[in-house]
Amino acid sequence: MNKRYSLHHIHSAEEFTFSPAEYSYFKYGNKSYAEKFAKELFEGFISEHEDILNTDKEIVVLPSPYMAIPTASNFLCFYFKKQLDFYLFQKGKKSSILSKINRNHTYTTDYGNLSFEDRKNLIANDTYYLDKDFLRGKLCIFIDDIKITGSHEFTVNKILNEFDVKADFLFMYYAELMNFDIDPKIENFFNYHAVKNVEHVAEVMVKPSFQFNTRIVKYILGLDSSNFEYLTSKVTKEHMDKLLELAISNNYHLIKEYENNINTLTQTELYYGY
Repeated sequence: MNKRYSLHHIHSAEEFTFSPAEYSYFKYGNKSYAEKFAKELFEGFISEHEDILNTDKEIVVLPSPYMAIPTASNFLCFYFKKQLDFYLFQKGKKSSILSKINRNHTYTTDYGNLSFEDRKNLIANDTYYLDKDFLRGKLCIFIDDIKITGSHEFTVNKILNEFDVKADFLFMYYAELMNFDIDPKIENFFNYHAVKNVEHVAEVMVKPSFQFNTRIVKYILGLDSSNFEYLTSKVTKEHMDKLLELAISNNYHLIKEYENNINTLTQTELYYGY
C-alpha cells in the first residue's frame, strides 16, 4: 500500500480552507498551532479513512527528514501521534511508534522559492538513512505540513525503494496544492503571511508556546548584524543559549553565511562564563 491523504486542498491562490496566518505562526515555532493542525488532520483522516487504521500491523509515524533540529512538521507529527495513540488506546490496540528519516546535510536556500526540479536537485545532494528492518511489515505514516511540488514525497519514496523497505506507506499532509497552474512560490506566501520581519519573529519567540525549529534557527542565523542585535535584545539569554546549542548540533557553524552570528553567540557565552 502506498497512499496519500491531505486535509486541505489548494485550488486557488486567493481563497483557502485554512488560515495562512496560523500556518505562518506554526512554521515559525508556535506549537499551539501544531497541536491545532494535528487534531484537525487526525479528525479529517478518521472521518474518511478509518478503515486504514483497522490493522494488526504496528503503526510508525515519521515527520519529514531532518538532521538534529526538528522541522515544524516534527511538532505536527508529535501531536498527531498523541491523537492517534488515544484513538488506538480506545480500540484496545498498541500505541504507535515515533521514528524518523535521518539526513546528513543542510542548506541555506529558501526552499519555498524553488520549483519542483530545483527542490528535487537540492535534496538529491543530501544523504539519508532509515532502519528498513525496523519498518518492515509496519504501517508507516509520513506526516508533513504541506505538499506543493511533491519533491519531498518523491525523495522519501526514492529512499524507501533504495532501501527496499517492505511495508505499507501513507503520506499525510495538512494541506496540498492541487492546482499546478499556481506558482510553487505560493508556499512562501503561507510561510511569511503573518511573520514577515524580525519584529514579528521576536513576538513569536516570547510566547510560552514557542519552540525552535529548523526554519527559525536558519532565519536568525542568517540575519544581518543590526537585526540580529535587535532580536537578541528582545528575547531571553536562555533562547540564545538554546540557539547556539542547536546551531552546533546541526553543523551550522561550518556554514559561512551563519559564521558571524554564531561567533556573536559564542562571545556571549564566554562573557557569561559558560
